[in-house]
Formats: sequence, C-alpha cells, structure tokens
Amino acid sequence: MEDTYLLKHPGVKKKILVGGTGPLPHFPPGTKLVFNFQTLLDNFERTVVDDSRLAGRPAEIFVGKMFKLEVWETLLTSMRVGEVAEFWCDAVVGDPMSYHRESWMMEKDEKLSTVPLLHMRGNALVKQRQFQEAASEYKEAVLLLKTVQSREMPGDADYMNLARLIVPLELNYCQCMLELHEYYEVIEHASELLDKHKDCVKGYYKRAKAHAAVWNEKEARRDFNMVAHLDPTLASLVHRELRALSERMKEKYWQEKDAYWNKLDVKDAADEKEKKESVDEEEKKDAQEDVHTGAW
Repeated sequence: MEDTYLLKHPGVKKKILVGGTGPLPHFPPGTKLVFNFQTLLDNFERTVVDDSRLAGRPAEIFVGKMFKLEVWETLLTSMRVGEVAEFWCDAVVGDPMSYHRESWMMEKDEKLSTVPLLHMRGNALVKQRQFQEAASEYKEAVLLLKTVQSREMPGDADYMNLARLIVPLELNYCQCMLELHEYYEVIEHASELLDKHKDCVKGYYKRAKAHAAVWNEKEARRDFNMVAHLDPTLASLVHRELRALSERMKEKYWQEKDAYWNKLDVKDAADEKEKKESVDEEEKKDAQEDVHTGAW
C-alpha cells in the first residue's frame, strides 16, 4: 500500500501494512484505545527498543487524556479498527516511549505509587509560583488515578477510595488555574468535581471565586452561600467575599454607566457637528442664491 504523510506532523510518515475495517472512527476526548506496538530504530538491524507484547498485555490510552506527545494521538487516530500500520518519526518528534512507558505501561501499583510523587512535585512548584508546571503535575496524577479507577466497579470500595484521592489533586489544579486567571477552566473542573462530591466546600469556594472573576454574580453568590451553609465556621470569610463582590459589581456598574454616557456625549457632539455643518451649508446655499438673483 502507498505511504501516507500525516499533514499535522510533517516529520511523520505512515505506511498501512494491513487495512482495517469500516470507516475511520470518531475519537472524542476520553475514548479508550487498546493496541499493540513495537518501537524500532531506523537502522540496518531494525533494533527493537520496545514491544508491548513482551509486557504480556496491550497498551491502553485515553484520547486527549494521557499523551504529552501529540504525535501519538495523531498516529493512533489515523487508524481504522484492525489496521496494522508502520510509522517513521523524525528525531525532532521525540522519543515516542520517553513518557508513555512511564505511565500507561505501568502496573496498577506503579501508578498508585507515582501519584504521591507527582503531588509533591506539584506542591513544590506552587511554592516557587510556577503554577502552569504545577498544574501539569496535578493533572497527570489525576489521570493516573482515573486510569486505575476505570478498571474498578463504580460504587465499590476501591472505586470510592480512588475518587477521594482525586479530590485534593483536582482542587490543587483549580487553584493553579485561578492563579493563572483561567477562570472558565476552574468553573468546568470544579463543576465536574461537585457533580460527584456535592459536599466539597473547597470546590464551591474555588468555583465561586472563578464566577466572581468573570462577573457571574448570581452564580458566585450561590456558591459562596453554599460554602457558609456547609461549613458555618467560614461564615465570616464568606461575608467578606460577598461584600467584596458587591463592591466590584457596584464599581462595574458605574464604569459601564460612565462609558454609556461618554458614548452618548460623543454621539451628541457628532450630531451637533453634523447639524451645524448642515446649517452652514444651507446658509451658504442661500447666500449663493441671493448673489445669483442680484446679477439679473
């Protein structure tokens, strides 16, 4: 079969060895892909550097959830069910196994033991105010836990324990996003968290802060009040936040009102200028007619 070049990655070439079945599938975020692979060096010996079959089970990944190297998603989502393909990747693409062998090729216990390390690295980065990097560590830890959780029966003790481990990591991720002013990201993640943990005080608080930052007053007040309802000891904090919200909304109101009146003033000035120019034109026209009449 002919070689196909993947346009998103000019350094990648694909050759289909065995055609798959059916149309090219749609792979929405979260789609689970199960596949076997070999990684070989492009040398005379075609040295095998990794082989999923030697691990005794296929590799598994979730689209949009696990890959740090975009090229891997591009490779896999270009394939049909049952297809066998060979890919050549230029060195600039990177080592395709440098990350995935460390994550989705891990056994359950390896994944669970890696999570606390990622958590600690994230905390250390937060202390250095490297919030973007810290968020990546927390997110990776969450994804590892969700990968393990996907193999458990929903509602079972192990499933629920994993869910509880995810909560502080998600909250830390949301805090990093608040620091980075990624408020809609906070709202999305906090909402997903609160759908599963409706008594999570910190989740409501972080979502309230994000709503307040994007002027969603009704939603911010609702979440702040829920914080006070779930934890009465935080009533004074909530009172301060609500007072600050009221001040910000009042300030926004006056700013918008001033902007409105300034816009009207500019429009009135423009109308007055247009009116004056119209009058001047009429007077000029009348004067020309008077001169013309006098000539006769």
